[in-house]
Amino acid sequence: MAYLNAFLCGGLLCAVGQILIDRTRLTPARILTGYVVAGVFLSAVGLYQPLADWGGAGATVPLTGFGHALAKGVEKAVAEQGWLGVLTGGLSATAGGITTAVVSAVVIALIFKPGDKR
Repeated sequence: MAYLNAFLCGGLLCAVGQILIDRTRLTPARILTGYVVAGVFLSAVGLYQPLADWGGAGATVPLTGFGHALAKGVEKAVAEQGWLGVLTGGLSATAGGITTAVVSAVVIALIFKPGDKR
């Protein structure tokens, strides 16, 4: 059942993104940023954790899950360090994902020749 829930949750998030691409004039970058902000907002009001519990990886892997991780990191750091945690909590909670993205980008740039094809 966990696989089905993850598929339904992740599929629904992707379907909403595709509808936004097809039906609005929003750029993909704005949609992706909106997904991260939505994850932070839904975490702040307490709605994302129940979704993550139900949807599993279908809720934690997409960009809304990244926003959720940022919000949880800030919440934990503020509880431990006070207001300094607002600045450090999000980055500490998502450092693994950020590092993976940067290292992957460097490796791909070394393998392929980036640049304009004109």
